[in-house]
Amino acid sequence: MTGTATRYLYLARHGEASPDESGLSEAGRQQARLLGRRLRNIPFAAVHHGPLCRAEQTARLIGGQLGDVPLRVSEAAGDYVPYVPTREELPEQSADFFLRFLAGATAGEREDGPALARRALDLFTGPVDGDEDRHELVVTHNFLVAWLIREAMHAPKWRWLGLSHGNAALTAIRYAPDRPASVLFSNDMRHLPTELRWTGFPPEVRI
Repeated sequence: MTGTATRYLYLARHGEASPDESGLSEAGRQQARLLGRRLRNIPFAAVHHGPLCRAEQTARLIGGQLGDVPLRVSEAAGDYVPYVPTREELPEQSADFFLRFLAGATAGEREDGPALARRALDLFTGPVDGDEDRHELVVTHNFLVAWLIREAMHAPKWRWLGLSHGNAALTAIRYAPDRPASVLFSNDMRHLPTELRWTGFPPEVRI
Protein backbone atom coordinates (compact mmCIF):
# COMPACT_ATOMS: atom_id res chain seq x y z
CA MET A 1 0.00 0.00 0.00
CA THR A 2 1.42 3.38 -1.04
CA GLY A 3 1.43 6.15 1.53
CA THR A 4 2.48 9.78 1.48
CA ALA A 5 5.94 11.22 2.00
CA THR A 6 7.49 14.60 2.69
CA ARG A 7 8.15 17.11 -0.05
CA TYR A 8 11.09 19.47 0.40
CA LEU A 9 10.53 22.44 -1.87
CA TYR A 10 13.48 24.75 -2.57
CA LEU A 11 12.71 28.13 -4.10
CA ALA A 12 15.25 30.37 -5.76
CA ARG A 13 14.82 33.72 -7.41
CA HIS A 14 16.73 33.94 -10.68
CA GLY A 15 20.19 35.49 -10.77
CA GLU A 16 20.70 39.17 -11.42
CA ALA A 17 19.36 40.13 -14.85
CA SER A 18 21.20 42.11 -17.49
CA PRO A 19 20.07 45.76 -17.84
CA ASP A 20 17.70 44.89 -20.70
CA GLU A 21 16.47 41.74 -18.89
CA SER A 22 17.31 39.61 -21.93
CA GLY A 23 19.23 37.21 -19.72
CA LEU A 24 21.63 37.20 -16.80
CA SER A 25 24.41 39.63 -16.05
CA GLU A 26 27.87 38.23 -15.36
CA ALA A 27 27.12 38.64 -11.65
CA GLY A 28 23.86 36.75 -12.15
CA ARG A 29 25.66 33.87 -13.85
CA GLN A 30 28.10 33.64 -11.00
CA GLN A 31 25.27 33.73 -8.46
CA ALA A 32 23.58 30.82 -10.23
CA ARG A 33 26.74 28.72 -10.34
CA LEU A 34 27.39 29.31 -6.64
CA LEU A 35 23.82 28.37 -5.76
CA GLY A 36 24.23 25.19 -7.79
CA ARG A 37 27.37 24.29 -5.85
CA ARG A 38 25.52 24.74 -2.59
CA LEU A 39 22.75 22.40 -3.74
CA ARG A 40 24.85 19.70 -5.40
CA ASN A 41 24.46 17.14 -2.59
CA ILE A 42 20.65 17.31 -2.47
CA PRO A 43 18.95 14.41 -4.32
CA PHE A 44 16.65 16.51 -6.49
CA ALA A 45 13.92 14.79 -8.46
CA ALA A 46 13.59 17.81 -10.76
CA VAL A 47 14.42 21.47 -11.28
CA HIS A 48 11.40 23.48 -12.43
CA HIS A 49 11.84 26.93 -13.91
CA GLY A 50 9.82 29.71 -15.45
CA PRO A 51 9.86 30.37 -19.20
CA LEU A 52 11.64 33.74 -19.15
CA CYS A 53 15.27 33.73 -20.19
CA ARG A 54 16.67 34.88 -16.84
CA ALA A 55 14.96 32.00 -15.02
CA GLU A 56 15.89 29.45 -17.68
CA GLN A 57 19.55 30.50 -17.71
CA THR A 58 19.68 30.38 -13.91
CA ALA A 59 18.18 26.88 -13.89
CA ARG A 60 20.63 25.63 -16.52
CA LEU A 61 23.63 26.99 -14.63
CA ILE A 62 22.37 25.42 -11.41
CA GLY A 63 21.66 22.18 -13.26
CA GLY A 64 25.23 22.12 -14.52
CA GLN A 65 26.32 21.69 -10.91
CA LEU A 66 23.75 19.01 -10.05
CA GLY A 67 24.45 16.31 -12.59
CA ASP A 68 21.67 14.28 -14.18
CA VAL A 69 18.64 16.15 -12.83
CA PRO A 70 15.81 16.93 -15.30
CA LEU A 71 15.02 20.59 -16.01
CA ARG A 72 11.33 21.28 -16.58
CA VAL A 73 9.91 24.56 -17.84
CA SER A 74 6.59 25.56 -16.31
CA GLU A 75 4.34 28.57 -16.89
CA ALA A 76 3.29 28.19 -13.25
CA ALA A 77 6.89 28.98 -12.24
CA GLY A 78 6.84 32.20 -14.27
CA ASP A 79 6.69 35.90 -13.47
CA TYR A 80 3.12 37.00 -12.72
CA VAL A 81 0.94 38.75 -10.16
CA PRO A 82 -0.55 35.90 -8.10
CA TYR A 83 -3.34 37.82 -6.41
CA VAL A 84 -4.75 41.36 -6.53
CA PRO A 85 -6.51 42.29 -3.29
CA THR A 86 -9.32 44.76 -2.83
CA ARG A 87 -8.78 47.84 -0.68
CA GLU A 88 -10.94 46.29 2.05
CA GLU A 89 -8.51 43.39 2.43
CA LEU A 90 -5.47 45.58 3.01
CA PRO A 91 -4.32 47.29 6.21
CA GLU A 92 -5.58 50.86 6.15
CA GLN A 93 -2.13 52.40 6.59
CA SER A 94 -0.59 50.57 3.60
CA ALA A 95 -3.56 50.18 1.23
CA ASP A 96 -2.68 53.17 -0.95
CA PHE A 97 0.95 52.05 -1.28
CA PHE A 98 0.07 48.51 -2.36
CA LEU A 99 -2.72 49.56 -4.70
CA ARG A 100 -0.39 52.01 -6.46
CA PHE A 101 2.13 49.20 -6.81
CA LEU A 102 -0.47 46.96 -8.44
CA ALA A 103 -2.10 49.64 -10.59
CA GLY A 104 -0.05 48.69 -13.65
CA ALA A 105 -1.41 45.13 -13.78
CA THR A 106 -3.48 44.64 -16.91
CA ALA A 107 -6.88 42.97 -17.05
CA GLY A 108 -5.23 39.90 -18.55
CA GLU A 109 -2.65 39.76 -15.77
CA ARG A 110 -5.37 40.09 -13.16
CA GLU A 111 -7.14 37.10 -14.68
CA ASP A 112 -4.22 34.89 -15.68
CA GLY A 113 -2.03 35.46 -12.61
CA PRO A 114 -4.38 33.94 -10.02
CA ALA A 115 -4.99 30.92 -12.26
CA LEU A 116 -1.24 30.34 -12.57
CA ALA A 117 -0.85 30.82 -8.81
CA ARG A 118 -3.44 28.12 -8.14
CA ARG A 119 -1.63 25.87 -10.61
CA ALA A 120 1.64 26.48 -8.78
CA LEU A 121 0.06 25.37 -5.52
CA ASP A 122 -1.19 22.19 -7.19
CA LEU A 123 2.19 21.41 -8.79
CA PHE A 124 4.70 22.39 -6.15
CA THR A 125 3.19 22.17 -2.67
CA GLY A 126 1.96 19.54 -0.25
CA PRO A 127 3.16 16.03 0.62
CA VAL A 128 3.83 13.59 -2.22
CA ASP A 129 2.40 10.20 -3.04
CA GLY A 130 4.72 7.29 -2.32
CA ASP A 131 7.06 6.16 0.39
CA GLU A 132 10.13 8.27 -0.46
CA ASP A 133 10.68 11.93 0.36
CA ARG A 134 11.02 14.20 -2.66
CA HIS A 135 13.30 17.20 -3.15
CA GLU A 136 12.39 19.72 -5.86
CA LEU A 137 13.81 23.09 -6.85
CA VAL A 138 11.77 25.88 -8.45
CA VAL A 139 13.77 28.65 -10.11
CA THR A 140 11.36 31.52 -10.40
CA HIS A 141 10.71 35.18 -9.61
CA ASN A 142 10.14 37.23 -6.49
CA PHE A 143 6.33 37.22 -6.62
CA LEU A 144 5.95 33.44 -6.71
CA VAL A 145 8.44 32.89 -3.90
CA ALA A 146 6.43 35.36 -1.80
CA TRP A 147 3.14 33.69 -2.76
CA LEU A 148 4.32 30.22 -1.74
CA ILE A 149 5.73 31.46 1.56
CA ARG A 150 2.43 33.20 2.27
CA GLU A 151 0.55 29.99 1.54
CA ALA A 152 2.84 27.93 3.77
CA MET A 153 2.27 30.38 6.63
CA HIS A 154 -1.53 30.38 6.10
CA ALA A 155 -1.36 34.16 5.84
CA PRO A 156 -4.06 36.24 4.11
CA LYS A 157 -3.89 36.15 0.33
CA TRP A 158 -2.75 39.75 0.06
CA ARG A 159 0.29 39.08 2.25
CA TRP A 160 2.53 38.04 -0.65
CA LEU A 161 2.93 41.79 -1.04
CA GLY A 162 5.92 43.18 0.80
CA LEU A 163 7.94 39.94 0.84
CA SER A 164 11.16 40.45 -1.12
CA HIS A 165 13.98 38.08 -2.05
CA GLY A 166 17.46 38.65 -3.40
CA ASN A 167 18.74 37.25 -6.67
CA ALA A 168 19.79 33.61 -6.25
CA ALA A 169 18.64 33.65 -2.63
CA LEU A 170 17.30 30.33 -1.35
CA THR A 171 14.11 29.45 0.51
CA ALA A 172 13.09 25.98 1.69
CA ILE A 173 9.64 24.74 2.70
CA ARG A 174 8.87 21.29 4.13
CA TYR A 175 5.48 19.66 3.48
CA ALA A 176 5.24 16.67 5.78
CA PRO A 177 2.18 14.39 5.98
CA ASP A 178 -0.30 15.29 8.71
CA ARG A 179 1.54 18.48 9.69
CA PRO A 180 1.37 22.12 8.63
CA ALA A 181 3.90 23.31 6.10
CA SER A 182 7.10 24.63 7.63
CA VAL A 183 9.29 27.40 6.21
CA LEU A 184 12.75 26.10 7.11
CA PHE A 185 14.57 29.25 5.97
CA SER A 186 13.98 32.16 3.63
CA ASN A 187 16.08 34.57 1.54
CA ASP A 188 19.27 32.73 2.51
CA MET A 189 22.34 34.09 0.70
CA ARG A 190 25.18 32.42 2.60
CA HIS A 191 26.42 30.73 -0.59
CA LEU A 192 27.15 34.14 -2.11
CA PRO A 193 30.16 36.35 -1.33
CA THR A 194 29.40 39.81 0.04
CA GLU A 195 29.68 41.54 -3.32
CA LEU A 196 27.05 39.25 -4.87
CA ARG A 197 24.48 39.50 -2.08
CA TRP A 198 21.39 41.69 -1.97
CA THR A 199 21.11 42.36 -5.69
CA GLY A 200 17.44 42.84 -6.42
CA PHE A 201 17.02 45.04 -3.33
CA PRO A 202 17.25 48.84 -3.14
CA PRO A 203 20.46 50.00 -1.40
CA GLU A 204 18.70 51.27 1.71
CA VAL A 205 17.47 47.81 2.74
CA ARG A 206 20.66 45.84 2.09
CA ILE A 207 22.02 44.43 5.34
